[in-house]
Amino acid sequence: MGKLFSRLRRNARTAIQMVFFALSNGYAAGFWRGNIYKGPGKFVCVPGLNCYSCPGALGACPIGALQAVLSSREYKFAFYVTGFFLLFGALLGRLVCGFLCPFGLVQDLLYKIPFARKVARVPGDRFLRYVKYFILAGFVILLPLFAVDIIGQGQPWFCKYVCPSGTLFAGVPLLAANPPLREALGWLFTWKAAILASLLLLSAFVYRPFCRYLCPLGAIYGLFNPVAIYRFQVDQDKCVACGKCRQACKLNLAVNKTPNSAECIRCGDCLRACPTGAVRWGKRR
Repeated sequence: MGKLFSRLRRNARTAIQMVFFALSNGYAAGFWRGNIYKGPGKFVCVPGLNCYSCPGALGACPIGALQAVLSSREYKFAFYVTGFFLLFGALLGRLVCGFLCPFGLVQDLLYKIPFARKVARVPGDRFLRYVKYFILAGFVILLPLFAVDIIGQGQPWFCKYVCPSGTLFAGVPLLAANPPLREALGWLFTWKAAILASLLLLSAFVYRPFCRYLCPLGAIYGLFNPVAIYRFQVDQDKCVACGKCRQACKLNLAVNKTPNSAECIRCGDCLRACPTGAVRWGKRR
């Protein structure tokens, strides 16, 4: 019974991820018909990187919504999306990445492939972690604002040229269900498919490479980790500096030293690994 309970605890996060994916992409008819749901739910953002153009998506991606406003010739500030980031960031930080992001789920499942040799730290990891902030500033904010056409309209640069989640959950299903779209394929889809394939392959060896190095949504939520209401805390009186929290962390973070690192996705592995209960999750005091 104890082993069964322990196994259920280890798989609880995966179950939550799958349930949230099913809820936020529950328009099954879209996958069958190859069209996009356009009901009232699309005016509401969901917390994770959930592509608006996914045939099953019932809500909007906050990164896509932000770019839609910034690239518009009529609006230059996204009040709703900014408030959305403030709400979820201040409350949970990157727990959204660990529990509520569909593309995070895909990477987690690929990392579970047993025969692939796992790499805890890739060369240049320290510097690669800053790339997602460059993508956030450049592709999500500055280019949609300033790289505009003759009538002042910009483009959703990140969604159009980078986002692997959109390629996987929107591009692939729509192409599979619509033969005319396949006939119109060009270099752009080839480029994005190459990005997706590279990340999927890398995910079997490196834990969440997209989240670590490229995701602008993770970059936003990560900025809130040190100030989020619900956060990790370390009781230094109980901590024996055994290093087991870092050994358990797939992102190779020193949890006992920086429990609220901007890189932490709140997966909870360190909580289960701590032998003294020094690491805990709770409301900020």
